[in-house]
Amino acid sequence: MNNELQGKKLFLLDMDGTIYLGDSLFDGTLDFLDYVKKSGGKYMFLTNNSSKGLDKYVEKLAKLGIVATEDDFLSSVHATSLYLHKHYEGKKMYVLGTKSFLNYLALDGHNVTDKRDDDIDVLVMGFDTELTFKKLEDACILLGKDIPYIATNPDWVCPTEWGYVPDCGSVSTMLKNATGKWPLFIGKPEPAMIELAIEKSKMTKEDAVIIGDRLYTDIASGVNAGISTIFVLSGEGTLSDVEASEKKPTFIYKNIREIYNDLVRSKE
Repeated sequence: MNNELQGKKLFLLDMDGTIYLGDSLFDGTLDFLDYVKKSGGKYMFLTNNSSKGLDKYVEKLAKLGIVATEDDFLSSVHATSLYLHKHYEGKKMYVLGTKSFLNYLALDGHNVTDKRDDDIDVLVMGFDTELTFKKLEDACILLGKDIPYIATNPDWVCPTEWGYVPDCGSVSTMLKNATGKWPLFIGKPEPAMIELAIEKSKMTKEDAVIIGDRLYTDIASGVNAGISTIFVLSGEGTLSDVEASEKKPTFIYKNIREIYNDLVRSKE
């Protein structure tokens, strides 16, 4: 057991590929969450997925046996909305994303639409499980006007129980091939969500560790934020990815069960 991990109090958890896959909860997840609570620590769920609201995540975790509230989550939607308020307050935004994403931004006070008008100031894109060719065409036309282009996350794929589907990063690449334009990504690997989580928890960077299955988002965000990282091999990433990556995790574990077992052994 590494003493550095033993002293952590704030565990920032990716979800898909880390604590569950699709609708299947990984062995050890409930034990791990219970251990953190009983040890006086705190965990928060961090997700780049912008296709659905936090209420849907609360419902999903409840079905898997995890009691959570919206306060236990931070998403790329949160971070993107904060960025838009800071840099494009009052600007009219075309949202290439799900209805849930659009509605969240609207409720958070942004001037958003899913209709391509002549007065669009900003293109905002998220992981769109309701993607149509019309949306792609609208985006290409808008990007031809060289307006600011913001995207929630750079993930290439979103894991499912049977494999993977294209995520926001893959659609961004498709638009790059068509227009030559690349978005400014807001979610992981940027440090914004981690910084918000630390501030919200009233803890320090030394207290925090992020756990995830993707080097280029989860682990990179931890490195960029200056906190410890745990790379798990239960999702997308592999050991060969670690060898090829410039940004290395602090720790590597097979899965959440192995992390829990190591934490428990440190108390014996």
